[in-house]
Amino acid sequence: MENFLVHYSWSVPLLQLVLAAVLGGILGLERNYVGKDAGTRTFALISLGSCLLTVISVSAFQKFITTTGSSFDPSRVASQIVAGIGFIGMAVIFRHGTNLEGVTTAASIWVSAAIGMTVGVELYILAAIATGIAFSIQGILRMANLETRLEEWHKQRQKNAKKS
Repeated sequence: MENFLVHYSWSVPLLQLVLAAVLGGILGLERNYVGKDAGTRTFALISLGSCLLTVISVSAFQKFITTTGSSFDPSRVASQIVAGIGFIGMAVIFRHGTNLEGVTTAASIWVSAAIGMTVGVELYILAAIATGIAFSIQGILRMANLETRLEEWHKQRQKNAKKS
């Protein structure tokens, strides 16, 4: 183990952690902007943690296991990240009468974790593209008021159907 710590290249994992935190934080900016509790810091930490666990899963464990001749499946850690984030996501969803609140925040948390995992496996362009798409979904669709327009269109359609 001591040999591993001395000879391990720390520059790539350090950059991965920073990139994951920045990309996660970008997603959290929109949540901050609309006044949600889970914002920039939360999203940055989720993405950072997911990246760290992925880097550990892919890199560090492999180096330890190859010296003993064992085999391992790094996707096991990824599946546990997904399960854990699902648990956190459920904590932000609340029911108020017939309305659900926090679903977009929960979904965004899940995506932030996936972006951290993507950085952790060195798919940087994919992580950046996913961040851009997610940010667009959060911000641009909200600004365009598309969801409200679709809901109004659906209600009007139901009203017209009842009249017929």
